[in-house]
Amino acid sequence: MGQGPAVPAYDPRQPVFDAVPDRARWRYKPRNASRLWQSKAVRAGILITLLALCALVILALVREQTGTEGFLVGLGLATLPVPLLIAAFRWLDRVEPGPWRNLLFAFAWGAFAAALVAITANTFATRWIATATADPASADTWGATVVAPVVEESAKAVAILLIFIFRRRDFTGIVDGVVVAGFTSTGFAFTENILYLGNAFGEDQALGSSGFTSVTAATFFVRIVMSPFAHPLFTVLTGIGFGMAALATRRQRIRRIALPLVGLALSMGVHALWNGSASLFGPWGFYAVYGAFMVPAFGLLTWLTIWTRQRELRTIATELPAYATAGWLAPAEPLALASMKARGMARNVARRAQGPAAAHAVAEYQRFATSLAFLRHRARRGAAGADFIAREQELLHHMWERKAVASPALTHAARATGKVWVPPPHRDYEGYNPYRG
Repeated sequence: MGQGPAVPAYDPRQPVFDAVPDRARWRYKPRNASRLWQSKAVRAGILITLLALCALVILALVREQTGTEGFLVGLGLATLPVPLLIAAFRWLDRVEPGPWRNLLFAFAWGAFAAALVAITANTFATRWIATATADPASADTWGATVVAPVVEESAKAVAILLIFIFRRRDFTGIVDGVVVAGFTSTGFAFTENILYLGNAFGEDQALGSSGFTSVTAATFFVRIVMSPFAHPLFTVLTGIGFGMAALATRRQRIRRIALPLVGLALSMGVHALWNGSASLFGPWGFYAVYGAFMVPAFGLLTWLTIWTRQRELRTIATELPAYATAGWLAPAEPLALASMKARGMARNVARRAQGPAAAHAVAEYQRFATSLAFLRHRARRGAAGADFIAREQELLHHMWERKAVASPALTHAARATGKVWVPPPHRDYEGYNPYRG
């Protein structure tokens, strides 16, 4: 590939961003962590240890309440919706997939740390209300309707906040907020379902109930079949708040602080409405709230997330051509990278031609290119950080290392999907292999 044209360096003081780095003046150097606490291994070890301790404590508390047999039954039944929910949220994140380490942290935080905080605080608050009012029945209602939504949504929001602060590069918009919130709440619901299903099984054992008329079957139907998305729906509102804050510029400080708080308040409100549906609206209140509010809200949020993902693809198509003009990308690559069909085809082409390692390289190239497009978009809006130039060159460095494998595959995919017509290097178009000659 020829030398790209020289362009002026990026000046963050300028209101319009038009610069693309010239490869001849490329000065990127990988950063090295020289201090112990900057080591990823050390920080990961500390975090894993803390979450493991939370896991041991919360699972011991749940087993104590449900009994060993109830715990095992609850564990087996609560696991069923987890793969489906994880797959759904991962599907939403296909444009710029977040690192698995962030998502696993979010799930573990929800399942262990947030659940431990919730079960401890809810129990303490409910007992305090019962003692203060001398009305245990009223205390349970207040605990479920007021205390639980505030405690649980706050505890889950901590995971989103930590990723928003410490993994800011991976948190760029609404979809990221939705996915992180979804993983966190899926983990929380997993542990909570173990408790509810385990207690239901213990009640059935004491009453001698079994089959479809048992408490376990009813609990499974309500929590696993009808409303597996309940907790994700609550916490996704917080995630959307953080996602909108991520889109704010550095000058919009009030927005960056207020939007997550508004999202958290909405999640608490919806959670309270859900928990209090039966006591507020009678025995059929649960089904009324479910049909009139929960299902439409879930559909609306799903539409919002998919619409946002399509907007991300348009951002890729808008921002990456500048890098193609400068010689960093082949002319057809931006169009292929802005199409989910072409991206998948490019990975398949690489896998057939050179094996799984090549497909993995293409996937990494796509992820880096997507991050580059979003980075440039933030710079154009005035929301780029002080390390913009270093981050841009770092992404270009990673892309350049994989370009020999990824560029032919993406060019072939762009032509095959009709995004652009590129004359093939062989007359025999049908037998063209982008990795030959």
